[in-house]
Amino acid sequence: MSSKKSVAAPLPLAREAVDVPAVFAERFNSGQPHAVAEMYEAGAVFVSPDGTVADSPESIARANASFLALGLPITVRPRQVYAAGDTALLIVDWVIDGTAPDGRPTHIEGTATDVARRGTDGVWRYVIDRPAG
Repeated sequence: MSSKKSVAAPLPLAREAVDVPAVFAERFNSGQPHAVAEMYEAGAVFVSPDGTVADSPESIARANASFLALGLPITVRPRQVYAAGDTALLIVDWVIDGTAPDGRPTHIEGTATDVARRGTDGVWRYVIDRPAG
């Protein structure tokens, strides 16, 4: 009897600017750091709530890791998406809510102000991710 490992289907990437928040949430909720990392274009920046700028793939991964480590889902609600050609401004309300691995009730929310760009491959990725708006 052969044993086959189940391979998860690859998560989609955003093909429309309006889809970026939902695609991010799906990837975040997968718990897979590499899936979140694929949402950022080369040279992107992540601006943390305290204003610290992460400007490399490694530092962006570290910035997202603290949120991912909670093991809680994110819910997003786009307020506005404005696209001009291959660039888009995204205003998105988000909430992370539940019981963290340490047993503590956790509730984090914010309104992100993000900039995304459509690459030559037709996929929209973050150029600037500012979860605290």
